[in-house]
Amino acid sequence: MKTNKKLLAMLTAVMTVFGVTACGSSSSSGSSTETTAETTTTTQKPVAVSDTSAIDSIDENAQKDLVWMGTYDLNPAKGANKSVEMTLFNNKGGTITWKVVTDSEKFSSLATAVISNDAPDIFKYEWLAFPSQVLKNMYQPVDDIVNFDDPLWVETKDTADQFVLNNKHYVAPISFSVGTLFMYDQNVIESENLDDPYELYTKGEWNWDTWYNLMDKFVTSAPDGETRFGINGWFQPQIIQQTGKTMITYENGEFKNNLNDADIERAENLLYEISKNGMIQGDWKGGARNALIEEDILFYCMGPWALTGNNGPQETDNYKVVPVPPDPRATGKYMTSDMMAYMWVKGSTAKEAVKTWYECCRIANTEPEYLENSKEIFLNANPAWDEEMYQVLADASSGEYKQIFDYGYGISPTLSDDGASADGSCVTRKLYEKVYSADENGTPYTWTSLRGTYESIVNNELKQINDAVKSFKG
Repeated sequence: MKTNKKLLAMLTAVMTVFGVTACGSSSSSGSSTETTAETTTTTQKPVAVSDTSAIDSIDENAQKDLVWMGTYDLNPAKGANKSVEMTLFNNKGGTITWKVVTDSEKFSSLATAVISNDAPDIFKYEWLAFPSQVLKNMYQPVDDIVNFDDPLWVETKDTADQFVLNNKHYVAPISFSVGTLFMYDQNVIESENLDDPYELYTKGEWNWDTWYNLMDKFVTSAPDGETRFGINGWFQPQIIQQTGKTMITYENGEFKNNLNDADIERAENLLYEISKNGMIQGDWKGGARNALIEEDILFYCMGPWALTGNNGPQETDNYKVVPVPPDPRATGKYMTSDMMAYMWVKGSTAKEAVKTWYECCRIANTEPEYLENSKEIFLNANPAWDEEMYQVLADASSGEYKQIFDYGYGISPTLSDDGASADGSCVTRKLYEKVYSADENGTPYTWTSLRGTYESIVNNELKQINDAVKSFKG
């Protein structure tokens, strides 16, 4: 049962286009291009999904069609298999209508719809949902339709309790999946006589130290006239969060500054050292093949979307994946997580249908039969994936890891919105990613200087959000 749960945790991320996004925007550098197995038009082998008696059908007098506002369709593309949860929902009498929005306008479109009493029923959870959008009355609590002590939901309770205001839950977690993976070309590893990252991982020896050593050997052994790099992609927040720490914490109903934590400083100093030694290639590459094909970059770190669907490996590729290397001093196992959840929009009256949709999604992540169905759907869509790659992604998405969320990405436009400053980078993201970038005078930031630049801004934003929490009626 545990192994099966691992498999779909990863699978849900890929099949529902749930890539990690910085500052709540799926157009950011850690984003999904939304080109996945779900959007392919190639006809796939049909996968049969049985009905379940564990979920009641929607009452015939209740609203059966849900309006989903999103950037992608929950219904299957032509020639693709229907998701397990959609099959179950249809069997219970439910349907979903897609209200199309663009990525850049999705939040403003939702706000307009809520204000004008034309609200959709469900909207994808993203970091800005909590606390920012909850405090703006864009969503309603889920306690009336989800019992977190019920066997179907009890394993999500600890996480759901992290998204509570006025003793009300606003997020019902469906599943968790690894946000990013380290991708590499096995042919390069072999030709350079480097230790295989996958073998280090299986031996429990894959960590910051072995990662750094591999990059150092690769970069310093470049032939005359050639330049090599150790890493490209979106890896900085994930490396820092391997300490188990985040920039902003939420304790006893109050958001707090954690910038002076010693482990965060140690991680930031590691990133500074990697940059100082010329190991980082900073250009945007897109899919993994674009980053690895020239063989001058050893590791590419990105969400699973970058190596699946139309971005997946070709028959001639020999790509492998490993989790983000852990902090060797950490006392636990941590993973920067994508959480799959659907927010119940304020103004929606489709209580029974939303409840049924939640249950269909959740049971698809808990019943072995449905997990195997979903695995088959994934492998049909990604035939170049081998068992080792699949299992790494599944393991990294499992309950063996504590899933890490930073509330800083959901606080306010200044801390959380990518459009909040001239360089298009929110303060929380700057704190994670700019430690080796140059300031306006061309001087590279150290963690001490970066923290000093933004700490007063963070404290001011936290005061405002904590005041808003105190006055929030829900």
